[in-house]
Amino acid sequence: MIVKDEVFVVGDVHGEITLLKKLLEKWDREKQQLIFIGDLGDRGENSKACFLLAKELVEKQGAIYLKGNHEGILLNFIAKPEEFAGNYFLNGGLGSLESFLHEHINEEYSPTEIALMMKHYYKDLLAFLTELPLYYEWEQYVFVHAGVDLSKKDWHDSTEEDFLWIREPFHKKKTLTGKTIVFGHTPTFYLHGDNDRSDLWISDDKIGIDGGAVYGGSLHGVVFDKNGLKEDHIIKK
Repeated sequence: MIVKDEVFVVGDVHGEITLLKKLLEKWDREKQQLIFIGDLGDRGENSKACFLLAKELVEKQGAIYLKGNHEGILLNFIAKPEEFAGNYFLNGGLGSLESFLHEHINEEYSPTEIALMMKHYYKDLLAFLTELPLYYEWEQYVFVHAGVDLSKKDWHDSTEEDFLWIREPFHKKKTLTGKTIVFGHTPTFYLHGDNDRSDLWISDDKIGIDGGAVYGGSLHGVVFDKNGLKEDHIIKK
């Protein structure tokens, strides 16, 4: 349970460990609850370092780490490697596996063998990722990776797929939840419609915080208190 007066919410990291470490220098651990919006791995500089740092901050500092679709596709790959390898590798997963094991791992081992090695060496991390929450509520805010199904009478009834993957139906539908929904997943340059601006996207009680850091944008650390959005720390790629 959060007893701190503020939250510090980190956008999609996607392996950008250097940016993440710089951003966390802005976090006041005494008064701010740390929240990761999900997608710690795939595509960027060092996914393994990002996953392990986030896990350590959950266990030692009480951080909250929400499940993203990229945590989901990693777990799918581990569960059914031959079925999901193509999709996972295509979405930056091969780089993640190389950061955990070694480079060009796919030239040497089959997907099944890679998954077995991951289970052997990173059993604790995989168990941890399996248990990640899908959303977090605090004050008037809902924090979630992708969004919620706004056509449902109660947004809590959204499916796991929606919490992790939803895009336009959530972005475009009016929010009647009485909550401000803070989400990542869709880079803000896409939401702004200009493929350029990586600043926050704010519309109709929705706040998009994925600055597309891994694509050359920004990593956001957004501070909220009970009165609203207080500060936005931006680390540019």
